[in-house]
Amino acid sequence: MSLIIGLTGGIGSGKTAAATFFAALGADVIDTDVIAHELTRPHGAAISAVRQAFGERYITEDSALNRKEMRKLIFSDDDSRRKLEAILHPLIRTEVARRAALFCGPYGLIVVPLLLETCGYREMIHRVLVVDCCEYDQIARTVGRTGMDEQTVRAIMATQLSRAERLQQADDVISNDSDISHLKQQVEALHSKYLALRDRG
Repeated sequence: MSLIIGLTGGIGSGKTAAATFFAALGADVIDTDVIAHELTRPHGAAISAVRQAFGERYITEDSALNRKEMRKLIFSDDDSRRKLEAILHPLIRTEVARRAALFCGPYGLIVVPLLLETCGYREMIHRVLVVDCCEYDQIARTVGRTGMDEQTVRAIMATQLSRAERLQQADDVISNDSDISHLKQQVEALHSKYLALRDRG
């Protein structure tokens, strides 16, 4: 694999939609949120460590992560958030590296919401792609998609880099401030760019 892109953006920015379009064009895609869900599903690889660190209150009856309770805890207590990240992030990075070694498409994308906030991914990727939108859209989309209230969404946003900080570190930017067709057009343009970069070596 000659070219790997790190795709990131704030909550509700449209990372998943963009990644889906890239995948349809033939790119290999790894989504760290999907891996995190796999690790914390019933009897997932992270459940034992989460139970030991946080207690039964944060584990469901079928031995999965109690996401609602954990979300309330980690976005009101930084120490708890860091404790959970210390459990999950190494497991996620190991699985990302394993899957990235199997990439066979023209280029690959690793979707990491906290790509710029955490270490461990920058040495895997060659370019940073930020999916960007205004704060109002972030909140509205997340509330509409997840049912979380605005206060919870803002608490999550507070743990992420600011919009300006993300854009400052971006090699490429997708502006998801219009409709889905506009998003798709930008993905197609970047797809062509990445193919050219790959061919250039």
